[in-house]
Amino acid sequence: MSNNIQKAPLLEGLGRLFKIGQIVPSSNVTMETEIPAIFRARETILPERFTFHSSRMRMKKVTQEELEAMDAMSLKCAQELSDAHVDVMGYACLVAIMSMGRGYHCVSEVNLHQETVANDFPTPVVTSAGALINGLKVLGAKQISIITPYMRPLTDKVVDYIEHQGIKVKESIALEIPDNLEVAAQNPLNLLEIYKQLDLTDVDVLVASACVQMPSLEAIDLIQAECGIPVTSAAVCTTYEMMKKLGIEAKSTIGGELLSGKY
Repeated sequence: MSNNIQKAPLLEGLGRLFKIGQIVPSSNVTMETEIPAIFRARETILPERFTFHSSRMRMKKVTQEELEAMDAMSLKCAQELSDAHVDVMGYACLVAIMSMGRGYHCVSEVNLHQETVANDFPTPVVTSAGALINGLKVLGAKQISIITPYMRPLTDKVVDYIEHQGIKVKESIALEIPDNLEVAAQNPLNLLEIYKQLDLTDVDVLVASACVQMPSLEAIDLIQAECGIPVTSAAVCTTYEMMKKLGIEAKSTIGGELLSGKY
């Protein structure tokens, strides 16, 4: 466990207080609602407490060009969050990482962590791309199906990225919404109907949103109860990985199988 996590203050009558940092696309509004919601739900059953802090990278349209330009800004964001001495840092854009090439989450995590080291406050770093891969492996997924809001070419890159990590993608739905704010405006309960377009035979896990901007949290437990297999999302996997990096129990009252406390 890194030294800064050990320094997290103990609140009187409660558990430790952790600062959660997020590197967020400027037009993203979902990660700053879904991740805190999962942590707040956890607070109802476990003693630790959390505050949330963000730094933003410019991005309005989900295109290859804007994603590449945005990713270049992530190092400055890591510096800014490091100034706040956050206890864990999450890069909250899955497709920005996956569009940069196979395995890029490993490169990004090292680069961002080095910024915190250079700023004299070494901080664990999670990317939503790496967290999704890890979460699927924790769930034992060999074959999955996914739903994305991306245009088909970007969705195909996400599929290729996941399969390069050793997990087969049986089917993918691309909703083809290029405007990032429109992605955030989607009703998560629509996923209760959208997922039914997928054949889940021999599928181990359903990724209800392979995008941290497309809301899905309200639907995850409902879909899981209905379809009978584990259901997750990029946001849920990111939260799980953050909890693991903090050295606390990865559990909440919402967020599907991965946050059930079994893992």
